[in-house]
Amino acid sequence: MIPVGLSTISVFPKGVEDGFRLSAETGFDGVEVMVTTDSKTRSATRLREFAAEYDQPIMAVHAPTLLLTTMVWGRGPAIKLEKSAELAAELGCSTVVVHPPFRWQGRYALDFERVVRDTEDRYGIIIAVENMFPWRTGERNQRAYIPSTDPSEMDVEHATLDFSHCALSKRDSLELARDLGPKKLRHIHLTDGVAQHDSKVFDEHLLPGHGNEPVAEVLDWLVENDWDGQVIAEIKTRKAKTDRDRLRLLSETLDFAREHLRQQHEDDTGR
Repeated sequence: MIPVGLSTISVFPKGVEDGFRLSAETGFDGVEVMVTTDSKTRSATRLREFAAEYDQPIMAVHAPTLLLTTMVWGRGPAIKLEKSAELAAELGCSTVVVHPPFRWQGRYALDFERVVRDTEDRYGIIIAVENMFPWRTGERNQRAYIPSTDPSEMDVEHATLDFSHCALSKRDSLELARDLGPKKLRHIHLTDGVAQHDSKVFDEHLLPGHGNEPVAEVLDWLVENDWDGQVIAEIKTRKAKTDRDRLRLLSETLDFAREHLRQQHEDDTGR
């Protein structure tokens, strides 16, 4: 059965422990830890404690590649990836998610594909490069990421597909899944997006089924191809006023995943 986890960033502005707790309360199979400025997200000891307390295995680590995490583990992006791989190996989880580099990140950007392959070999883990989206000024594509926003065009072994990013880049997500193939595609960020206008740069991370990406079709394709990667819900719940409201959004997302991964029977009888 394809495991369905929850990214801890999905409960923002709540903290990482709340991510474990709400994941357990909803019924997810585990969590993906987003490394942030919160020191607990970088502590293998604390993360293992949360995993044990809430019975939530750590499925993946997301490297601190956001602009808001510029100073986490220093400025060097190669060090951030190295530290993320070290943390994942120490936690015993299989996967690190990383974004492609920004154009201004110098040697790391030029050597990114080699660095990813070397780090995978050194730590024995999957580094799944996530698809991103163009930054636009009016009609102009600023080409903020190199070598590409699209991991199907990169010389890397593994990739993450994010539906919200597909919407922003006007990349059909089913087409991207097929271009990557079930061997290279190792990780899914379950979400959705609309982003119909060229000027729109807001990364929506809607609940699946609330945008215009073929999310259900991609999940069906995974099942048909006997895929053995991970699906991780990465939605925005920051407007939820209470835990009850947030749980409703998380439950809808998990139900969507279970339905289209054809897991209703297992979930009803096995949990």
